[in-house]
Amino acid sequence: MLTKRIIPCLDIKDGRTVKGTNFVNLRDAGDPVALAAVYAEQGADELVFLDITATVDERKTLIELVRNVAHTINIPFTVGGGISSVADVSALLNAGADKISINSSAVRNPDLINELALEFGSQCVVVAIDTRFVNGEHIVHTHGGRKPTELRTIAWARELEERGAGEILLTSMDTDGTKAGFALELTAQISGAANIPVIASGGAGTMDHFVDVFTTGKADAGLAASIFHFKEIEIPDLKGYLREKGIEMRI
Repeated sequence: MLTKRIIPCLDIKDGRTVKGTNFVNLRDAGDPVALAAVYAEQGADELVFLDITATVDERKTLIELVRNVAHTINIPFTVGGGISSVADVSALLNAGADKISINSSAVRNPDLINELALEFGSQCVVVAIDTRFVNGEHIVHTHGGRKPTELRTIAWARELEERGAGEILLTSMDTDGTKAGFALELTAQISGAANIPVIASGGAGTMDHFVDVFTTGKADAGLAASIFHFKEIEIPDLKGYLREKGIEMRI
């Protein structure tokens, strides 16, 4: 079994780390560079940096901030927000990102996934799915969760793999920020539908929630934000707890 990963997420707005509930009611969570340094030191396996208003504001990701974070850490670093071209990805990789995450642009132009996989390799391409349960179906949303699409989440996950995505970052908007647990059934469905790693996001509140998402949810990685930002759970404690539960973790 592949080792599981713990990934803190920095949601960035106006150069600051923020965190909300169900994608709204954002509150400040600190300086992203300082937080990134702490997480790398604590043994986080990777770091995700999402410029959550870049697409809505119709601008590019904050390159200088990405560069500052990259200089501070020594763990794999995924960046998303406002990415819509090969040139955008080149700029972010040159600034120190290891992988990029696309969402709205992948929905708008699915061929972009193929282009990026061909240009940079699948291992570099993470496609984020923000999904909400609407009228009995899981529906893909874009623009930071603001816009529902016609896409069905599980079918879209399969298409992402076919087009060359290397990973899926699955965020349940229904559980996001609630601390009531990950969307286990949906995560398991996506993990079963696609043969690429699935990063589960949205709902982490306790250490047992991570146990659940790695076992019942069959996720490859667990991503969380507020529980780490506000020191409700420390990463070394979490990894130790998961090992005690028999879950293989990265050292």
